[in-house]
Order: sequence, then structure tokens, then C-alpha cells
Amino acid sequence: MTDQARGLPVEQPLGELEAVAHFHGAMPTGVTVSHEGRIFVNFPKWGDDVKYSVAEVVDGDTVAYPNEEINRSDADNLAGTLISVQSVVVDPADRLWILDTGSPLFQPTEYGGPKLVCVDLATDTVVKTIVFPKDVALSTSYLNDVRFDLRRGQEGIAYITDSSDQGPNGIVVADLATGESWRRLHDHPSTKAEELSGFVPVVEGRPLLDRQPDGSAQRALAMGSDGIAISSDGARLYYCPLVSRRLYSVATDALADRSVDDAAAAATVTEEGDKGGAGDGLESDAAGYIYATNYEHNAVLRWASGSDGAWETVAHDPRLLWPDTLSVARDGHLYVTANQLHRQADYQGGKDQRVKPYTLFRIRIDAGPVLLR
Repeated sequence: MTDQARGLPVEQPLGELEAVAHFHGAMPTGVTVSHEGRIFVNFPKWGDDVKYSVAEVVDGDTVAYPNEEINRSDADNLAGTLISVQSVVVDPADRLWILDTGSPLFQPTEYGGPKLVCVDLATDTVVKTIVFPKDVALSTSYLNDVRFDLRRGQEGIAYITDSSDQGPNGIVVADLATGESWRRLHDHPSTKAEELSGFVPVVEGRPLLDRQPDGSAQRALAMGSDGIAISSDGARLYYCPLVSRRLYSVATDALADRSVDDAAAAATVTEEGDKGGAGDGLESDAAGYIYATNYEHNAVLRWASGSDGAWETVAHDPRLLWPDTLSVARDGHLYVTANQLHRQADYQGGKDQRVKPYTLFRIRIDAGPVLLR
């Protein structure tokens, strides 16, 4: 670098990121924090050596959770073991729910693989498993993230995004009391990647493409409904495709009421506009804000839901290399994983450009989680 170049301006970080944990093995996606401050993360099986798909962060290290046995995938016991977990979420009753895609390496699912597993944090034991039938979790499904409203029905309702890049997208709804589940917004345009426009995100200054060793490249991602957040009053469910800069919402009454037909449920969808860039995760807080990761700009943004106000930056930092999942905790912080997803070999001409460790950060927002119970 020449002397003349040393004083040139560079990007200015915004917000204060605090590193909570580093991961030197497999790349993480999800994070969640219990009401007592316990931190849980998960590692989907995308090609890394995944020793356990769900872990608790203890003194900066990860420990298989709730135990090592359930983390050993068993083809003869798909419903009783964890196959490839994409998301972990603590619900308003302070229980940990594990969302298992049943799809390692994005392979077709088999019955018993895609499921929602509830762990009692007081005893660290599994107390409920909801297995999704084949007409809900399709062979092409990739169940991505989940939010809860425990006020509905006898025990509550779960809302789950299906972000598949191989088949129809949509929202899966599950009754936590009966274990029944159903699809909503099945193959609805709002749940799909922006394919018709040829949308290509730009990350670290480069179009995100499937780059081959011979130099050829093509569109890399086609994943639909991914991020999910529920409004502070529980009336609207917000969601966004992974490959899109748009945010959408739908009435939860229409999703949860099985007497409402699909067309009527789809009629409640609202396009909430451009959220400032393509992103992966969504989250909400009790103050009414919706948070969105922005992998195009190494940032986390927020917006006052239902308002005409603009999105504002909560954090922008070069260390936020592909901010993935968000979680608001009772300690007044927003937790976010940064996993360098775009640096995987598929997008870098066959060469893995990820640099370990991956990091879990948190940002003080002085707001608490949405607790619908």
C-alpha cells in the first residue's frame, strides 16, 4: 500500500457487536436464548463434519444437546433422532423447539425426518415430537424456521417456513396439542424466490453465483420463504424468501383457522415493500419492531411494523459475513450468527473460502422477545 493510499476512507461500522462464541468446526445457522440465558445453536448437515446438529454453548464451547444419543442420526429411527437441524427456537413458555429438516445435503425427505421436537429445559429431556406427514413436509421440502403463538388452541400454534429450492414453497402450520399440521400459501408467489426477474444478490462486491472450476457460472440460489417473524400482537406473520429483497406478511387468523380456504388465506397477504437488501433471518421484539439480516451489506436492519417509516440500521460490520439467524433475548440483546455461507465451495469455483472461526454476536437493543402465551 502506498503512503497516499493509507489515509483513504473505508466503510464505517455502525452499532456495537459483541462476540459471544466462536465455532471452529461446522458452520452454524440457528441460535436461540432461553429465558434464563442459556444459549443454543444448531449445525445443519451441508457437507461439514457435523458431530452434533444441536448444541448448548457452555463457557464458550459447544456441548451436544439434549444429549449425544439423539444427535446420532439413525436411518431406522428417523423420528427419534436428529437428522439435520436448521433452526432452534425457545418458545414463550421457555421450552426449546428443534426444527429438523430431515434433509442432509438437501436430499429428498422421508417420513419421520422432518419434525418439530420439544425439549423441557428444566429436565433437558424431549417431551413432544411432531412428525410432519408427507403431504405437509413434501419430499422436496426444506423446513427452515419457526415461530410460536401459545394463545391459540389448547397448547398453541407453530408457524414454519418451507424454503425449498426443489419444489413448492409455503408456510406449514402445526397444532401443538394435537400434532396435526397443514400447509398454507402453498406455492404462492410471495413465498417464492424472485426467479422471473433474474434477481442475483451481490455479496462482498460479487454476484452470488454457482461458480464452476472451469469459470462458468449460473444462478446460485432459488430458495423461497426463509425468514419468519410474528408481530408483537400475534396478528401478522412476516416472512421473506431467501432470494428477494421483499418482505411479506399474512394474517395469522387465516393461517390457523382450517375452515378458511387457501384462496381466502392468500387474500390476506400484504407486500410490505423493499427491506433494504436480500436477507436470511427475520425476528421481532415486544416493542413492535421487525428485524432483518442483510447478507448483501453485512448488516442487521429494523422497521417499526405496520408503519410508513423507513428501515434503519441496527448494525453494519465487516465481520457480519452472511448474518443468518436472529434471536431476541430477555437480556435486551439481539443475537445473530455469521457463518460465511456465501464463501462455500459451491459459490467459489469449487474452493472453500470460509475462514474459521464462525461467530455468534449480540447487539444491545433494549427490548425483549415477543411472548405470546
